[in-house]
Amino acid sequence: MSAIRVLLADDQALVRGALAALLSMEPDLDVVVEVGRGDEVVAAAREHRPDVALLDVEMPGLDGLSAARDLVAARLGCRILMVTTFGRPGYLKQAMSAGASGFVVKDTPAKQLADAVRRVHQGLRVVDPALAADSLTQGDSPLTERETDVLRAARDGGTVADVARELFLSEGTVRNHLSSAIGKTGARTRAEAVRVAVENGWLPPS
Repeated sequence: MSAIRVLLADDQALVRGALAALLSMEPDLDVVVEVGRGDEVVAAAREHRPDVALLDVEMPGLDGLSAARDLVAARLGCRILMVTTFGRPGYLKQAMSAGASGFVVKDTPAKQLADAVRRVHQGLRVVDPALAADSLTQGDSPLTERETDVLRAARDGGTVADVARELFLSEGTVRNHLSSAIGKTGARTRAEAVRVAVENGWLPPS
């Protein structure tokens, strides 16, 4: 029986190397390619034809959730396991809607991680149990699509005028959406609203 071919995508070289070393100790797993950016995932998958891709959530170039969507759209038959430091329920929901088959945190013991790769390869779903429980109790994002867009645009600290220009909205409309988002997140400022939304996974990774 041939080994399961694995792609590793993580922007931290030390973490990527450690994961590769741990997985390569398993006789039925073969790490065939490693990348450090989300926008390198699809090209690497096309070239090396992995069976399972382990994707970090936060990466330069393209976040792991977007990379997962692109990988699914490429129809390469590669299953996806998200492996992240950021165990946020909102990210779990986004990952599953993007087409990922699993979501685990990086401090998952090596044997459990290897088993997660095998189960995802078999077509099963693998989700960190604590995250699954949090996801059920948390509910979906309370933000509308436009409020999410405004918060995302405001994340970098731009003025209301900057956000309005970026989204082709009036400044008054931007203020209204920001005010609504601040209220829905229980925040006092827009910076706090951004933080709450990111921590809950209602905003995609920066």
